[in-house]
Amino acid sequence: MTGEGSPFESLVREAVEARKRAYAPYSGFLVGAALLDSNGSVYAGCNIENAAFSPTVCAERVAIFKAVSDGRRELKAIAVAGWREGANSFAFPCGLCRQVMREFCNPDTFVILITDGKDVIKRTLGQLLPDGFGPDNIKEEIK
Repeated sequence: MTGEGSPFESLVREAVEARKRAYAPYSGFLVGAALLDSNGSVYAGCNIENAAFSPTVCAERVAIFKAVSDGRRELKAIAVAGWREGANSFAFPCGLCRQVMREFCNPDTFVILITDGKDVIKRTLGQLLPDGFGPDNIKEEIK
């Protein structure tokens, strides 16, 4: 999956494990996430669907909200494991998840690892959300 000795190898494995707990009876698209904070704690999340669709929540947001609800605000990296069996595809974080990441993560340093169960793509939040709107935009406006 990742190169031998990769500092994020265990994070990717934890995301793949979290994927197994996903609740996706409607789409069948299972996604797991594992979020690393600055203290080395890992918060796992999985997507949770709902028959009404709007209340569905993505794995990335579950992991971030778990960390934030535990008082963690310094987030370093997230691994996202999502794919449809038999298809060659990567599940990049959706726009809503990218915006939630922007609220709590430094776009220049926050690492996002996306895996299809075999290969891993590494990006920063800034690469996936260029010119994103975040807390610093509001603070500057208020001054």
